Amino acid sequence: QPLVMEKFTTSPFSLLSVVCATFGHDYTETRKITNHISEYTCCHCGKEVTDNMKGTLEILTVKIKETNNVLASFYAKKNQKIPA
Repeated sequence: QPLVMEKFTTSPFSLLSVVCATFGHDYTETRKITNHISEYTCCHCGKEVTDNMKGTLEILTVKIKETNNVLASFYAKKNQKIPA
């Protein structure tokens, strides 16, 4: 079987990643999950993070993204106004 190498969509080393490493990330909220949980993306390097149960930021993995999708769906259904 041939060895398959992963392709990078962006360069692993860029000027913007150096800016983030030096000065820190500049996160903007990209998605509101609940009143307490959001997803954020760095404006410079594109790193995605989310709030965790402790209130700190953690890297947004596929598993956490799926969990956030389910949580957002549940939260939206819970907060729907019931027609009178």
